[in-house]
Amino acid sequence: MSNVIPPVSAFLPLGRASQFAEDIREIINQAPFFDELSPEEILDLCEFMVCYSIRQGGVLIREGDAGDFLVIILTGTVNVVKEKEDGSRRILATVGPGATLGEMALVDNDVRFATCIANEQVDFALIDRNALNDILHEHPRLGNKLLLLLLSLMAKRLRDADIQLVPHLSAVIV
Repeated sequence: MSNVIPPVSAFLPLGRASQFAEDIREIINQAPFFDELSPEEILDLCEFMVCYSIRQGGVLIREGDAGDFLVIILTGTVNVVKEKEDGSRRILATVGPGATLGEMALVDNDVRFATCIANEQVDFALIDRNALNDILHEHPRLGNKLLLLLLSLMAKRLRDADIQLVPHLSAVIV
């Protein structure tokens, strides 16, 4: 089993997610992302996660930073913010319990697309790339389901971005 290490010193460790498994199951059972996971699979997933807390205004994920972890919001809300070329910021979304953040970096190990800032004290569960590899090794069915859920979520976000982009494209004559 992976030893998840907090990526940012501002994260206050709360302990292994397995200590809070029933509460986490209730929270993420209500999130569409986790629809395909059975209650038992959610409990198994908790064995590979660590829970943290961060105070209001704390940064969970910083745009441009390298990253290899995903967070699941358990309590509170988080603004997803994108830096603009002029240095200003634009709020892309506000998410709450059950939302996942950082899934692209978990999969591709690339830099973060946006900054995620706590609107209030936020408790969250964290799973890193090593833990994902451990899940794939120890619970292949759960790991494969999790990967398919991540791919599905990223495909949905890409489609949504395409829909928003289309009105801004110039007409192309073929």
